[in-house]
Amino acid sequence: MWLDHRAITQVHRINETKHSVLQCVGGVMSVEMQAPKLLWLKENLRETCWDKAGHFFDLPDFLSWKATGVTARSLCSLVCKWTYSAEKGWDDSFWKMIGLEDFVADNYSKIGNQVLPPGASLGNGLTPEAAKDLGLPAGIAVAAPLIDAHAGGLGVIGADVRGHGLACEGQPVTSRLAIICGTSSCHMGISKDPIFVPGVWGPYFSAMIPGFWLNEGGQSVTGKLIDHMVQGHAAFPELKAKAAARCQSVYAYLNSHLDLIKKARPVGFLTVDLHVWPDFHGNRSPLADLTLKGMVTGLKLSQDLDDLAILYLATVQAIAFGTRLIIEAMEAAGHSISTLFLCGGLSKNPLFVQMHADITGMPVVLSQEVESVLVGAAILGACASGDFTSVQEAMARMSKVGKVVFPRLEDKRYYDKKYQVFLKLVEHQKEYAAIMKGD
Repeated sequence: MWLDHRAITQVHRINETKHSVLQCVGGVMSVEMQAPKLLWLKENLRETCWDKAGHFFDLPDFLSWKATGVTARSLCSLVCKWTYSAEKGWDDSFWKMIGLEDFVADNYSKIGNQVLPPGASLGNGLTPEAAKDLGLPAGIAVAAPLIDAHAGGLGVIGADVRGHGLACEGQPVTSRLAIICGTSSCHMGISKDPIFVPGVWGPYFSAMIPGFWLNEGGQSVTGKLIDHMVQGHAAFPELKAKAAARCQSVYAYLNSHLDLIKKARPVGFLTVDLHVWPDFHGNRSPLADLTLKGMVTGLKLSQDLDDLAILYLATVQAIAFGTRLIIEAMEAAGHSISTLFLCGGLSKNPLFVQMHADITGMPVVLSQEVESVLVGAAILGACASGDFTSVQEAMARMSKVGKVVFPRLEDKRYYDKKYQVFLKLVEHQKEYAAIMKGD
């Protein structure tokens, strides 16, 4: 449901309140958060859904409830998506102001009045019913969960990097940025003190790592955008057939095809005349603007496989430029980032990884265990079972570096120029909108 943007009018009304809780979501609430979705349900599905609901859960809390029968919510879920404060709890005035005073009246029983830190042991562990469904023994410890992206951040950000020649070696963990990239991308940066970044969610205390404040940047569509651009192209059936003949994924085939057509210059230079603005589903961070649209400039009449490969490359680069924009916003507010830690489905694509390194100018660390979200979940389970005494101890023991990808610094000038074009695209888009709204 996070990708569902139908609660647009509700989120606009919430943002017009200028309530103080909005300070901890980058100043503007996203339509992807729970308050506007709940308000939409109340206003549109009152009889069939709202009046009959016993609980409203975020997915990780729904899963832990199904596993244990315990309705306690994770601090991560409630702080990151529901406006809960780790220090102050719920703010009654916010829910009353937006028209969801129902929650205040029943002491928040439907959205959570027992809140546990990630990794805390839940109830008596796995219930007999859940154990039967999962084929596991009853009573196994179950941890208070994390949102999937946050579990990925937990799974990679604490890895021991000694011996890899990285700038973050010997620096505090706050110099690292975890990027969890799949359908969308989440950019997780932590700090010892709260940092308020316009257009970037947070600061959230102890929402991912206990004792640290979290800022969460993001891009609403990344993997989904790449799929959209590739699958909608006229040459996609040809690509699909050729990739199948080689027993490759379409993206592995496209990467090898780009290597074939790049000639003497680096692959990235193939997009010198083709530029993409990637906000086909609005901008989550750092512009926090739902109304933004996607843009492509430099299209030609040709629709062959070369054309598809270059459009794919330009889209991947646009996503990396979006990451660069988020990093710049975070650093302008007080973060100091030197190394990227990537995980998620897109981190398995070497072109995606190399473009992030080249365009940000930062090395990228990939985890030894590719499915880092599962590592994060395992870290929580190992805390709930008592195998480790703290999340930090489990992180240090369970996160491992797999591969390091360094930027091609010789290409920096080219990407700096493309970044200038990238910023011009959104500037122009806003100018066009102003023209169309004018008299």
